[in-house]
Amino acid sequence: MAKQPLISIITVVFNGAKFLEETIKSIASQTYQNIEYIIIDGGSTDGTIDIIKKYESKITKWISESDKGIYYAMNKGLKMASGDYVWFMNAGDVIYSRQTLEDILKISSENTVDVYYGETEEIDEQGNLVGMRRLKAPEKLTWKSLSMGMIVCHQSIIIRKKLCDEYNIKYRISADIDWIINALKKSKNIVNTHLILSKFQHGGLSRNNIMKGLKERFEIMGRNYGIMPTVFNHFVIGTKFFLFLLRNRRY
Repeated sequence: MAKQPLISIITVVFNGAKFLEETIKSIASQTYQNIEYIIIDGGSTDGTIDIIKKYESKITKWISESDKGIYYAMNKGLKMASGDYVWFMNAGDVIYSRQTLEDILKISSENTVDVYYGETEEIDEQGNLVGMRRLKAPEKLTWKSLSMGMIVCHQSIIIRKKLCDEYNIKYRISADIDWIINALKKSKNIVNTHLILSKFQHGGLSRNNIMKGLKERFEIMGRNYGIMPTVFNHFVIGTKFFLFLLRNRRY
């Protein structure tokens, strides 16, 4: 029988007392037991630390100190992680169900998978369903898939730790797409779980900094896929975005 892999789940939070508890509960309630849970707090002053201490028995490691932003914090989490795989589930985001990790790891009995990925639901700040994420995960995911944007949600991709570089802190909004592209380039066995893996809180850093995020993303995509293909793909992405907006009145 194959050894159960250790999954390092990392939560980054700053003044997230309103949302953190549901995130912790979704991880603590997983039926899959071989989990290392790490929380990186940015020096919160709103009661976040009280929530962390309330669930301290469910948390493997945590730290609270000021930092220079979300990707600095994520890099701290990567350095602290000792698991076979890493999964980022930030404050406000939750794992889809209690059985999700168990269901994912049933898909392959051999410890040869580099990346697991799946679909994402979007929820509002009260945890109510907004709908499925606008971008559907592709049937087959490669690093080239992201030439069409963040085609798989950061909270719905689990990556073998040894394939994970640090986040490039040059990018303040879009370092996640750069990080995923780099990991996928090194991955050989990428598995579509055909499951909903997470509920992602509608909004967040990139939505609140759209123009800066688009500029960073264009630079990342241009470097990886070429300038002219990136220009063309952004026309396609933009068209699909506005059609979705017209049909659903949300983005």
